[in-house]
This record gives sequence, structure tokens and C-alpha cells, in this order.
Amino acid sequence: MFKIIWIAVAIIVAIGWIAYGVWRLRERSEEKKRPKPTTEHLKQVRKSFDDYIQKMEKYEKPTYKRDQ
Repeated sequence: MFKIIWIAVAIIVAIGWIAYGVWRLRERSEEKKRPKPTTEHLKQVRKSFDDYIQKMEKYEKPTYKRDQ
């Protein structure tokens, strides 16, 4: 009985490692297919972030008005 449990556990662990290996291979192949970020993309991100900072500098939190 004890040997059967250990064999079953070993098979389950082996299947898990095989599935993990296949998943990692698929992730690597998808990563290679993705385009590399270019400097143009980074400039656009920086510009949008700078615009956001300027917008937040102008932002004023509305004051809370109590009803009496």
C-alpha cells in the first residue's frame, strides 16, 4: 500500500514538472515573438508621464462642504 502511494505521488510530481517545462518553453517562444521596445516608444511613455505630472500639479482637491 505504501509503495503504491509513493508511486502515485512520484507520477503526479513528474507530470507536474513536465507540464511546467512545456509551459516555460511556450512562454519563452512567445517572448521571442514580441517586438522589442524602441526608444520611440520610451519617448512616448516619458511624454505621457510628464503630461500627467503637469496635470497633477494643477489639480486642486475639492473642499468638503458640510450641510448644516
